[in-house]
Amino acid sequence: MARRPETPGIVPDWPAPSRVHAFQSDRASGDLEALREALDLPAEPCWLTQVHGIEVARPDAGERGAVADAAVTAQAGIVLAIRTADCLPVLLCDRAGTVVGAAHAGWRGMAAGVIEATVAAMAVEPGGIIAWLGPAISQQAFEVGPEVRAAFVDSDPGAESAFRPGAGDRHHGDLVALARRRLHAIGITSISGGEWCTATDAARFYCYRRDGETGRMASLVWLG
Repeated sequence: MARRPETPGIVPDWPAPSRVHAFQSDRASGDLEALREALDLPAEPCWLTQVHGIEVARPDAGERGAVADAAVTAQAGIVLAIRTADCLPVLLCDRAGTVVGAAHAGWRGMAAGVIEATVAAMAVEPGGIIAWLGPAISQQAFEVGPEVRAAFVDSDPGAESAFRPGAGDRHHGDLVALARRRLHAIGITSISGGEWCTATDAARFYCYRRDGETGRMASLVWLG
């Protein structure tokens, strides 16, 4: 696992091989555009133009702006990057340390299959993949309409367990539970993280639902 940098943030605690490095920024981490210098990254992060879809980019070093909600690379020194402020960032690597992936898993992208698309693009056996789930809005704060519940439950009745009733026709959805369910379904059982709520920890995290226009956190993963 990567040495913890001096820059404030989270170093994922997951059983990744030593060649895999990852970092999760928070409000105290500073300007995302300055992370390369602050973290001594091997290259500028490959920021995506995220659209809540399932497109998976395969960036070259320094590539910026690809329209996609996930990225995969088997090349050392390419820093994959996801921006979030409530949606769930999912970082992935294989146990051999040959490939890494990152996915922006809001409810729309997750329901459409962004996690599955990212794993498929990694082109390794899913049982050999390790996942880490970053900060996201928690179930208690994520009240949604019936269309969100239907987007998951209509194709997977068991996903009902990730929703609890709210007022009227509203439900509270658990993005972390939904992600874990989808990862398990494709054979990934080593899953870490997922314990941070962007909505309730205002001192540490940005939250679009709480604040409206707000900043973003970055989830980074790369091969050394």
